[in-house]
Amino acid sequence: MKRTWFKVALVFMVMIGVLALGGCGSKAEETAKPAGASFPVTVTDDASRTVTIPAKPERIVSLAPANTEILYSLGELDRVVGVTTYDDYPPEVSTIARVGDFVTPNLEAIAAARPDLVLVTTGVQADVIGKLEKTGAVVVAIDPQSLEAVYTSIGTVGKATGETAKAAEVVQGMKDELTSVQGQIESAPVRCFVEIAQEPLFTSGAGTLVNDLIEQAGGENVVTQNGYAAYSLEQLLKDDPEVYLATKGSMSDPKSLKDRPGYSKLSAVKNGRVYVLDDNLVSRPGPRVIQGIRQIAEALHPDAFGK
Repeated sequence: MKRTWFKVALVFMVMIGVLALGGCGSKAEETAKPAGASFPVTVTDDASRTVTIPAKPERIVSLAPANTEILYSLGELDRVVGVTTYDDYPPEVSTIARVGDFVTPNLEAIAAARPDLVLVTTGVQADVIGKLEKTGAVVVAIDPQSLEAVYTSIGTVGKATGETAKAAEVVQGMKDELTSVQGQIESAPVRCFVEIAQEPLFTSGAGTLVNDLIEQAGGENVVTQNGYAAYSLEQLLKDDPEVYLATKGSMSDPKSLKDRPGYSKLSAVKNGRVYVLDDNLVSRPGPRVIQGIRQIAEALHPDAFGK
């Protein structure tokens, strides 16, 4: 999420609250039903809830930018009647009503939108689910923590909205693009570090979406801890990654890294291998994560991509 990375406090909440940016870590799975089946349909979401959608949703509220992007990829944006203040893609979302921010959705505004489906995430939004259900809303939680889980989530949203065929098409397109990216990588994995917040320094470890994207892009994360973790300069210098990655929200100018006390000792800094990633592409678990993988792969394997 674009602004999530800008605020360390929010990042921390997301980490301990487990992201759309951290969530329960489970993969949304659909209850078996033939593709293209008529409503009602039933899905099992990332909050381990079994949810039945009685009819094809005509008014949808999305409380996470990634979920909005999934809806857009399925051709469902015209049915979306509410989004958060963080939603900025596609540009057309600027005309959709705002129903609060990612952390504190406005329940009154959501109810006023009269949605027949609300897509939420978990983590910092976990307590919102019950409150929304009390209003009579049909709520589905989407919070994938790996690329494979993103594929599953797109399928889940596709089923919940009656767009199973389009969802399968989107997922296949993602897989085809991933095959293209990985087909250009021939060298061994490159050791790297990714900064998601600067003061204090935070990073992504095992079990996170960002870590999975790094591995898919032909990288080896030097961070071995699980989840999102604070990291010391001492440990960073000991790990000495070949490549230093940072999201745009944490460090907008890669040249500034060498000016931080102690950072000039890093091999990545000495060799000019510091890169800024588009945080929306690597932190939002939606269709554009494949673009994020390409961006990471180009930073790790520049020769393979003619960079």
